[in-house]
Amino acid sequence: MLASNPRWFTDDSGKAVVLVGSHVWQNLQDNGLIIRGAVSNPPPVFDYNGYLNTLSQHHHNFFRLWRWETTQWTDKYTGSEVKYCTPHPWVMEGGKFDLTRFDEAYFRRLRERVKAAGERGIYVSVMLFEGWEIQFSDAWAHHPFHGPMNRNGVEADADGNGFGVEFNTLQDTPMGRRVLELQEAYVRRVIETVNDLDNVLYEIANEAVIASTAWQYHMIRFVKQVEKGMAKQHPVGMTFQYRGGSNATLEESPADWISPNPGSDKERYRDDPCGDCSKKVVVNDTDHLWGHTGGDNIWVWKSFTRGLNVLFMEEMLPSPTWQDSARVAMGQVRRIGERVNLAAMKPEPGLSATRYCLAARGREYLVFQWDKGEFTLDLKDASGRFGVEWLDVNNNRVVKVGAVDGGVVRTFTTPFPGPAVLYLRKE
Repeated sequence: MLASNPRWFTDDSGKAVVLVGSHVWQNLQDNGLIIRGAVSNPPPVFDYNGYLNTLSQHHHNFFRLWRWETTQWTDKYTGSEVKYCTPHPWVMEGGKFDLTRFDEAYFRRLRERVKAAGERGIYVSVMLFEGWEIQFSDAWAHHPFHGPMNRNGVEADADGNGFGVEFNTLQDTPMGRRVLELQEAYVRRVIETVNDLDNVLYEIANEAVIASTAWQYHMIRFVKQVEKGMAKQHPVGMTFQYRGGSNATLEESPADWISPNPGSDKERYRDDPCGDCSKKVVVNDTDHLWGHTGGDNIWVWKSFTRGLNVLFMEEMLPSPTWQDSARVAMGQVRRIGERVNLAAMKPEPGLSATRYCLAARGREYLVFQWDKGEFTLDLKDASGRFGVEWLDVNNNRVVKVGAVDGGVVRTFTTPFPGPAVLYLRKE
């Protein structure tokens, strides 16, 4: 993260980098995890290059590279339909995994996909484990660490209830230590596969159980320990534990970045995102706020002007769709983030009547107006003359309207209807 302004990451040039992008379940493994679409085995082949094209067209620069652990499952969203997923990290022969032998094809695909994204200037969060499926589907019956699914005598379902949530916990038993040993070997192999690439972040687990806290903290430290002796060190993230997790658990973790849930009355990451509730880099991800049913351009701009990075979970439906406004807004955010001196900009909600303001006082101001056409901006401590520019958020167009003098509280009126971004820069 950027030492002088730790709400942002940096590319080591001293320049801040805002992360924005759309992520989808199928972007690493071919995966039947879709709400709409035919069921097949093997599952449909994902058009990864088309996915990168879509991200590039919208000027996105970040996504989560999804991991799915089971070979097949059903869940409440798809009824009796059986879904399938392939490939997996371990060799499978005769319907059973050998947890001591890695499938080279899986790791080749992992490296190729991260590298291809990097060639387009896109950062990738490599998801190491996935916790939702073993809580809310019948996935454990087909999980590599379920006894009948491997050749190694490994069974991570400690209480035998058929869900295997202990896989995401520390178990101080001979079997628990064996499971952890195999998990660490897998994580080490992932790190060895992508460590030399610059566009890498790690996420320990998607929506693992509340009891996973100690295990996730251990894994965060393990990733950092392994990379300490390697060419590059990458940020490690912890995302919200579902259900019933606490954002405080994320904040207290050794992670470099976090993705919270909607949070407390102060945090309100859905509708009034908090800009000073975390000392870590915050990636505000719709997956942990709504799943794949919420988020729009208003939410994107509110998040950014409170100093947050933004991720949007979607199904990659073709336009027109309600998801379009968020896709476009994330590109807008990245473009303005590349123009301004973002490293010097911090949330300053008290400067504007809109309460959504990023500022490097006396030099640059970004104000988001989402609910009215007229608002004030306090420029009393900003001497000199400032160029004025507006972004029409809904229509994705820029309007330049001259300049104003600082030194006073000024009233601004948007030159078009709808949400707007005001950009002031000292001449």
